[in-house]
Amino acid sequence: MRISARADYAVRAALELAAAGEDTSLKAEAIAEAQGIPHKFLEGILGDLRRGGLVISQRGGKGGYRLARPADSIPIADVIRVADGPLVSVRGVRPPDLSYIGPAESLLPLWIAVRANVRKILGEVTLAHVAAAKLPDDVLSLADDPEAWTNP
Repeated sequence: MRISARADYAVRAALELAAAGEDTSLKAEAIAEAQGIPHKFLEGILGDLRRGGLVISQRGGKGGYRLARPADSIPIADVIRVADGPLVSVRGVRPPDLSYIGPAESLLPLWIAVRANVRKILGEVTLAHVAAAKLPDDVLSLADDPEAWTNP
């Protein structure tokens, strides 16, 4: 799985909004500066998050962006899907739409298993978890494995 810059920026922007609180609006410039995200790129991402129902925007002097619902009800998976589309694809195709023959036949259940695991983790972890640095225990145990930190 590859996380694009767009998805990474979207999650980081959403985390800034989560950390600000439900009743606080942040201007795009403030989010961009806080996270080191190019402002123009961020504007497009925030527009997608707004159209995807994850953030709301308000114009004016006290305007800006804020989360559309509580941070503990927004899984990281939702932010990535709005920013980038499906969590896992193979050559741009969702795994259930693939077919293989011969010795490659067992690739399909492998890709489905990869997708299921990605969905489980990113669907379980919310913006609130990450913003509070309180990841679920099963996620922490995966990250505690020294092999997880190495690049084969």
